[in-house]
Amino acid sequence: MTSVLFDFSGTLFRIESAESWLGSVLHEAGIAMPGPELAATARALETAGALPGGASPLRVPDELAGLWRARDESAELHRAAYTSLCRQVPLPDPALYDALYDRHRTPAAWSPYPDALAVLRGLRERGLRVGVVSNIGWDLRPVFREHGLDGYVDTYTLSYEHGVQKPDARLFTIACEALGAEPHRTLMVGDDRRADGGAAALGCAVHFVDHLPAAERPDGLRAVLELVG
Repeated sequence: MTSVLFDFSGTLFRIESAESWLGSVLHEAGIAMPGPELAATARALETAGALPGGASPLRVPDELAGLWRARDESAELHRAAYTSLCRQVPLPDPALYDALYDRHRTPAAWSPYPDALAVLRGLRERGLRVGVVSNIGWDLRPVFREHGLDGYVDTYTLSYEHGVQKPDARLFTIACEALGAEPHRTLMVGDDRRADGGAAALGCAVHFVDHLPAAERPDGLRAVLELVG
C-alpha cells in the first residue's frame, strides 16, 4: 500500500452525544430546560436522525425521502435534510433548528478517536499518503486543524464539493487522483459497509471499523498500521 483513505464521521472523529449537542445550543441561546425534558428531547432528536454523524433516522418521512437520499451532494441539500428532520421535534424557539445544525459544524462538537493521531502519525512516518473522503455538506477541514490532525492529511475529497456521494466510485477516483495514488495500492478505511465499501469497485482494499462512541473504541484504527505493512 502507498496510500490510505479515511472516512470522517465514525472513523476518525465522533460527533458529541445528542444531549450534549442540544444542551450546548440551549445554553448559548440562554434557554433553560429541565434535565428530564432535555434528555427526552435529545432522545427524540436522535430517533429522528436529526444529528449529523449520529444515528440514522428510524424512519424518513415520505416527503423527505428524496432530499435524504441526495443530502450529501450539496451544502444546501445537507442543511435542508437535517433541519427538516430536526423540525419533527418541538423546540421552544424556531431559531434553535438552524442553531443545532450550525453547532454540529463546529470543532467543539467533534472528538477524534483516541488512536487517530497515533495512526495518522504512523502512516506519515512510513511515507504513506493520506486522504479523507467524506459524505458531508460542509467544510470539515477546520475540525482537523483544531484537533491537530490536519498536518497528517494530504487531501480532502468532500461530497458536497463535487456533487457526488459515496458509494459512487467517482468520489474515490477523485480522491485517488488527488493523492496521485493507484487504487489497487490504496486502502479505504470507513465505518459504513455500503458507502465506504464502494471503494472496492475501483480496486481499493477496504477495512471497516465500528461506529461507536470514542470512549468505547480506544484502538479500533490501529489495525490499519498492520494492514499497510
